[in-house]
Amino acid sequence: MKTPIFLKILIIVLFFFSCNTNNINNDKDFTYLTEQFSDLKLIRYKVPGFENLDLRQKKLIYYLSQASLSGRDIIFDQNYRHNLRVRRTLETIVANYSGDRDTEDFSNFMIYTKRIWFSGGVHHHYSSAKLKPGFNSEYFINELITKTESSDEFAFPLLKNEDKMDLARFIDNIIFNEKLDNKRVSKDGDIILNSANNYYESTITAQEAELFYKKVKSEQTTPYFKQPEFGLNSKLDKNSEGNLFENTYKVGGMYGEALEQMIYWIEKAKTVAENEEQIKSYDLLIEYYTTGDIYKWDEYCVQWLNTKTDIDWINGFVEVYGDAAGRKGAYESIVQIKDMEASKTTEVINEYVQWFEDNSSIMDEHKKENVVGVSYKVINVAMESGDASPSTPIGVNLPNNPWIRKEKGSKSVSLANIIDAYDKSSTGSGFLQEFCFSEDEVKRSKKHGEVADKLGTLLHEVVGHASGQINEGVGDPKETLKNYKSTLEEARADLVALYYMMNPKLVEIGLMDSLECGMAEYDSYLRNGLMLQLRRIEVGKNIEQDHMRNRQLVASWAYEKGLKDNVIKKHTQEIPTLCKKSGDTLSHTKTFFVINDYKKLQNIFGQLLREIQRIT
Repeated sequence: MKTPIFLKILIIVLFFFSCNTNNINNDKDFTYLTEQFSDLKLIRYKVPGFENLDLRQKKLIYYLSQASLSGRDIIFDQNYRHNLRVRRTLETIVANYSGDRDTEDFSNFMIYTKRIWFSGGVHHHYSSAKLKPGFNSEYFINELITKTESSDEFAFPLLKNEDKMDLARFIDNIIFNEKLDNKRVSKDGDIILNSANNYYESTITAQEAELFYKKVKSEQTTPYFKQPEFGLNSKLDKNSEGNLFENTYKVGGMYGEALEQMIYWIEKAKTVAENEEQIKSYDLLIEYYTTGDIYKWDEYCVQWLNTKTDIDWINGFVEVYGDAAGRKGAYESIVQIKDMEASKTTEVINEYVQWFEDNSSIMDEHKKENVVGVSYKVINVAMESGDASPSTPIGVNLPNNPWIRKEKGSKSVSLANIIDAYDKSSTGSGFLQEFCFSEDEVKRSKKHGEVADKLGTLLHEVVGHASGQINEGVGDPKETLKNYKSTLEEARADLVALYYMMNPKLVEIGLMDSLECGMAEYDSYLRNGLMLQLRRIEVGKNIEQDHMRNRQLVASWAYEKGLKDNVIKKHTQEIPTLCKKSGDTLSHTKTFFVINDYKKLQNIFGQLLREIQRIT
């Protein structure tokens, strides 16, 4: 599972990778925030520690980075079947357009193109709604297409017997027809039929897919509680007779060319690997990409867990948020360097992970008697690709397969240089003045907010996702909870973190200075869940992204549960505003959510954690 950057505003990370960092060690000489448009910011980040690596390690990072980038087209195609044609058409225009580039229309065209580069296609990376261009159809066809000719490097993606204007009309319909494939991930109605992603052939229904995978699982000789994540590395397709089959991602199969290129660079990485265990993991990943055998993915994950290195990576078809049914894995890759100094401070979490499990609010039958294999470290990102880029996570906990997590454990990482770049790029505390009800709340956030954010992420990833167990005989949540699985799992992990953020034990073991830190996290979580995150979706639209649904679930339930005891108070204020145009004094309503009793709120979080674990 991965934790996205869910604070304050949406972010683009423009990847910064340099072998020579001597001239940027001082923050004054380094520009973090480079550009802002639409609902996005472009942020650069440093790669601290790279200059201290030896040549072999630098080569390893380079080879793994090249392998990561080999899969760039995969995520575009997974997100939507026409994304690559749209992207290549727009890139051809960007490279070869001979018309006037100093117009408002062309500026809006460039903004739209950048949004597609960032979102991995024509749908918003977070809300999954189709992006709306700031230029019209007439300008696209009669100006941009007409005044652009293909070049050797950037050519229009024409099909057989298709000319440039045929392509123009096809792309025009995709871009401007709001009713066509308007949601990449839909949680309404038939969640598969109504989703525009490319994980299922376009006529397959949710019921057909469910029956197909029930049959797949029933035909296995492996006990259900140790089965792999069926469907993770394939598109569910339909042949001419109407029969369903898996179009597997493998060499010689779907995405075969990209996987061959990836394997080429992984083979290079083997020559400079840090130890034999790392070489074994690379060999298993190569075998998995070559054969498409989903059982081989589990073997790789177990080997990856047992591999201890300073240069590590995450690579594969991993997270399932892009599939409304929570089954298909999006390609992602993160190349990472262990932050030696910062990782020392995380050992306390590993030491106390059983204590967290034993003292959880969940029912005793759902507690693990022996939490195994949980590791946490701080890393610096060297390269990201696919689903992890540019909308980067700030924390990751893997593998996702429940049986591996229970029997073998998991790895959790915090992406330190990403978090640092986010913090350093902040333009000030204006949002605190806007959304905090009191000056005490503002001061608490300024003093403890950064530590609270990091600690909340740490507890979410290490303790949250690793905690709890399912009763014997209960099936995989992917099958039992279906499209609610991802939302409830993220809510469960958030609630573990929230429940412990007000526990004095965290002060005792040195994770925070005082419970004021926990109070700052509660303030932030309620602000985000009930108000700030809503800026990411259009008014009147449903919340559909799993992390957003999770936060809305937790925050709204806590607010309503505490109404009787006035645990959280909703305040409104009428603020007078002078209208510069008319000179009239107008007013607008500001809304605040104020926590009156943090200990009672902790108890409410504990109750919801217990209930969600019971449901799971």
